[in-house]
Amino acid sequence: MTLWTSADAVLATGGHSTADWQANGVSIDTRTLQPGDLFVALKDVRDGHDFVAQALAKGAAAALVSHVPDGVAKEAPLLIVPDVLQALEQLGRFARARTRAKVIGVTGSVGKTSTKEMLRTLLAGQGRVHAAEASYNNHWGVPLTLARMPVDTDFAVIEIGMNHPGEIAPLARMADLDVAMITIVAPAHLEAFHDLAGIAQEKAAILDGLRPGGTAVLPADQDITPILLAKAAEVGAKTLTFGAADSADYRLTQVQLCDTATIVKASRQGAATLFKVLSPGRHFAANGLGALAVADALGLDPMIAATDLGRWAPPAGRGTREKIALDVVEETSFDLIDDAFNANPASMAAALDVLIAAQPQDGVGRVGRGRRIAILGDMLELGSTERALHQAIAHHPGLAAIDTIHCVGPRMKALWEILPRGQRGEWVEAAADLASRARSLLDAGDILLVKGSKGIKVSLVVDALRKLGQRADFVKSGAKQGEL
Repeated sequence: MTLWTSADAVLATGGHSTADWQANGVSIDTRTLQPGDLFVALKDVRDGHDFVAQALAKGAAAALVSHVPDGVAKEAPLLIVPDVLQALEQLGRFARARTRAKVIGVTGSVGKTSTKEMLRTLLAGQGRVHAAEASYNNHWGVPLTLARMPVDTDFAVIEIGMNHPGEIAPLARMADLDVAMITIVAPAHLEAFHDLAGIAQEKAAILDGLRPGGTAVLPADQDITPILLAKAAEVGAKTLTFGAADSADYRLTQVQLCDTATIVKASRQGAATLFKVLSPGRHFAANGLGALAVADALGLDPMIAATDLGRWAPPAGRGTREKIALDVVEETSFDLIDDAFNANPASMAAALDVLIAAQPQDGVGRVGRGRRIAILGDMLELGSTERALHQAIAHHPGLAAIDTIHCVGPRMKALWEILPRGQRGEWVEAAADLASRARSLLDAGDILLVKGSKGIKVSLVVDALRKLGQRADFVKSGAKQGEL
């Protein structure tokens, strides 16, 4: 289906097209570009104009540029504009204006991408849904997501993030939101903000992007909740709150963590409701309840929404749990909880709760007793409080249930130094040092959590652990010994 014609793109940007063309997608990366895409030559570490010839050779329908690049024929299909990023933003606004979609914006210190995917899952049963495949939530990602939105979209879910003050409001206004959801406000990006209240004010700026009569879906049980509610009142938004607080419009009443799911009982504006998600985690329960509040704000069928939410499982690196088979004959294995994409104090606490609630398997390995093992990497961008926030992990309720804690990175050494000696595992400067000894970290029956900020690269440990064996679901699919 045609997404952009040259005529519409010219109308949106005011640029000049050297030819007539039609594009069925928008790309900013030649490595993932598909034939028929409009290639957008953004400038970052490398100038996208250097890749225009390559993009056209790979089948791009046209390229969005500020000048004719070297090595590209003047008659090549180009949309020439004064500023490429500004033109991408104009495409995003035009795409938003030409669709009748209900647009939901999601922000928060923790859980933005998971909640976006929850919404994708529960909305899909009641209309055509558009959302970014990855965590495209910055000054490039938001306009790119909007520019990729088909005209016949019913619901769009836009993830909006920030690193510095003043970033969220312009992106939210660009998305022109019907509903805005804030997952949680937690210590993150403290290098750029004075305190948690400053972070709350920036997150609350998503409400500046609400259309008149729009709805704010907000956490009910945080100390900074009054800041969020005050902003909602300032912009005249309808408000729905969610969480464990008695005052919440959508209130958690019981959360049961199972090995592969979370079962939730809640009060949904006074009516009892029951739902599940296919991953353990109290934070998933809270955000799932917030997602149901979004569905209600959109006027959707509540039973279908709750049922469809039950099919959601977290994306890779965000709390997925998998069984890794060590010996396909003896059927021994260990469980891996992959939460290596990001970390801050709130998400670290949530991940530890999942590990603490998990049940290892006894009597199957050399040790004879299944263990809970945590591999924790640095939490980045915490500013002057980083040492204290890393040490605070030692006081997490129930931490004694974790048998061994390995620490990765210079910041996480602050935790390692104060852990009880019997619980203290290895400390390494870099994740690669631990990944190279992956097999020595575990035994059959163990459950391992890997958690850390993306920049500390504990995903290397995840990759090494996966390589120790065959995925259990593959083994059970019918493969026989000798066929692996």
